Amino acid sequence: MSASSAGPPTVMHVDMDAFYASVEIRRRPELRGKPVVVGALGPRGVVLSATHDVRPYGVRAGQPVGRARRLCPQAVFLPPDHDEYATVSANVMEVFRAVTPVVEPLSLDEAFLDLSGSLRRLGGDPAHIGEQIRARVADEQGITCSVGVASTKFVAKLAGATAKPDGLRVVPDDEVLEFLHPLPVDRLWGVGERTEAALTRLGLHTVGDIAHTPAATLCRALGQAAGRHLHALAWGRDERPVVPSEPERSIGTEETFPADVDDPAAVRRTLLRLAGRTGARLRAAGLAGRTVTLKVRFSDFTTLTRSKTLRDATDVGRDIYATACALHAGLGLERARLRLVGVRVEHLVPGDRPRQMVLGERARGWSEVERAADAVRDRFGGRALAPASLLADPGRDGRSRGPGTRR
Repeated sequence: MSASSAGPPTVMHVDMDAFYASVEIRRRPELRGKPVVVGALGPRGVVLSATHDVRPYGVRAGQPVGRARRLCPQAVFLPPDHDEYATVSANVMEVFRAVTPVVEPLSLDEAFLDLSGSLRRLGGDPAHIGEQIRARVADEQGITCSVGVASTKFVAKLAGATAKPDGLRVVPDDEVLEFLHPLPVDRLWGVGERTEAALTRLGLHTVGDIAHTPAATLCRALGQAAGRHLHALAWGRDERPVVPSEPERSIGTEETFPADVDDPAAVRRTLLRLAGRTGARLRAAGLAGRTVTLKVRFSDFTTLTRSKTLRDATDVGRDIYATACALHAGLGLERARLRLVGVRVEHLVPGDRPRQMVLGERARGWSEVERAADAVRDRFGGRALAPASLLADPGRDGRSRGPGTRR
């Protein structure tokens, strides 16, 4: 799709505002109006999300929490609750899919929507549709989002960024160049520090400067692919369609320890927590998997993975945990110092497929127990119920890197 498309723009980008921090404020109303930073609180922790009022202090996602504390010591620092964020994300994505089935999630908190098949049904005004989405997200989830609409993914994402926080911007086709050309070059996808330095050496500081530079000149300075890519974007050309999310190929999560761990009991507690999260995500997605994979990373950053394929697909955290522990024991690590462990389930199938029972096996068991626990957590929050062995676990401070999905 290009910037010259006829009719109203149909590509929408929706991004939650300070997603993790907003979810924390939603369930802790006393924090409203205060600067909030969410991030792993250990010495290796990084900022995952921050309210907009700490941005002027220089606090940014991805920077060390220690630096963020120095920049904004008055902020409230909270550990993340990835289970809760995943739940809210799933609810938000359902809002999007009620508008159009063509939804391309980019992460837990943002997605592209293709409105081309929904405009007539919803009244034909993309701005009105965007406002409806924003209102539903605010009413149903208690958080805000920013929306950008254009005829290309690139411009829609930029439009939403200029509307933050809690805003909406539509860029019609005949206003694309007026919108793009004054922007600094680092707003173009693919322009990092090195590329920006190369463009600065050419005297190119705005998107308009790039647009009016011959593509051949850009290609000589940046290489064929980068030069043509940036020249096309500078003229608002972006042919990529919105691609609906593909079926998940694996589901899992991993955790980086705040300090290297050599205690097998501590590793097993972490595996229990990760297996529980993985099982819950499988059940929420209506999936089960046959292959359990364990990932360990040593203090020197060497990484090993080991897998075991089960007789039957499972979505039960207890089964995933037992398999992960067996894989860990099989490594014979003894007191090896670990930096990270992860659990992943692969070879996914629909979770409601019939399963051959073993003679003497109970017809109902841990699967029903864990589904009941899911219902409790859905109603009362992700921390409402946990295995007893994790209640006093220091790992509960939220140092997990969170659920990950590979495609």
